[in-house]
Amino acid sequence: MPQQPYTFTGEDEMSEVLPFTIEQFYKFIGGRRLMAVKCRNCASLLLPPKNVCPKCFSTNLEWTKLEERGKLVTYTVIHVPPIQFQAIAPYAVGIVKLKDGPHLLGMIREVKPEEIKVGIDLTVDFDTSLPSQWPMWPRYFFRPP
Repeated sequence: MPQQPYTFTGEDEMSEVLPFTIEQFYKFIGGRRLMAVKCRNCASLLLPPKNVCPKCFSTNLEWTKLEERGKLVTYTVIHVPPIQFQAIAPYAVGIVKLKDGPHLLGMIREVKPEEIKVGIDLTVDFDTSLPSQWPMWPRYFFRPP
């Protein structure tokens, strides 16, 4: 089934045809926007993006901006990281339930691992610099408000 693009009117009011892909999700991240795909049929939010709604199987979809706040549901502290993250270890990775409903996995920064507690409020922030090695896309992370 071919992907159905959606015309998104951004903050600058210019329309673009944008596919429902993880690549497009990270392009939004590079523009400091947290976006999800919304089903126009049942209103489900799809994060990561998909081109078919898993609840109602509709392809009538659109991109929607998400609120960049939520609560920490669970987390872990990484002490033995992959090579590209060794300089920042130990670091925390958690799942945050966003105010709009979807859950999002990401790194937790600007708070000591021993001060992290399930239920704390976190905000999505963006690191739009492109790393020189994998993963080579703009990143988002969580931090205290």
